[in-house]
Amino acid sequence: MENLKDLLKGEGYKKVSFKISKTQHLFIRAKINGVWGDFILDTGASNSCIDFSFIDFFNIIPSDSDTKASGAGANGMFTQVTYKNSLQLGRWRCKSFNFVLLDLSHVNTALTEFKTKNVHGIIGADVLLRGNAIIDYKNKLLYIN
Repeated sequence: MENLKDLLKGEGYKKVSFKISKTQHLFIRAKINGVWGDFILDTGASNSCIDFSFIDFFNIIPSDSDTKASGAGANGMFTQVTYKNSLQLGRWRCKSFNFVLLDLSHVNTALTEFKTKNVHGIIGADVLLRGNAIIDYKNKLLYIN
């Protein structure tokens, strides 16, 4: 019987490594509009998001949104959206992806308190669902198709 890695490779999955921080967050690198950044891989986040302070960094065009965001530690946060961005995780690519823009300073403040690297944003369930993702925690690999 084939092992999981070979089976998924045969199905066209790409593997992307991630790191587990001392805070138990999964850290992953992502390329947005041609620029690499650091993100938390969060299966509980419904939408992928980028901190407002990195709009210029990732060459993002923000659009207004009536939606208020909620998450661990914050509720009713002002948001914007950005449409049709390129997204890359390892060799997996999506040519037109939408992100929520919001203030993630509370996330980075918490990470700083634990002397952990700050992030540009969060990769959420929208990416994982789109790519039929499988997370291999033992080997610290994300398989995405």
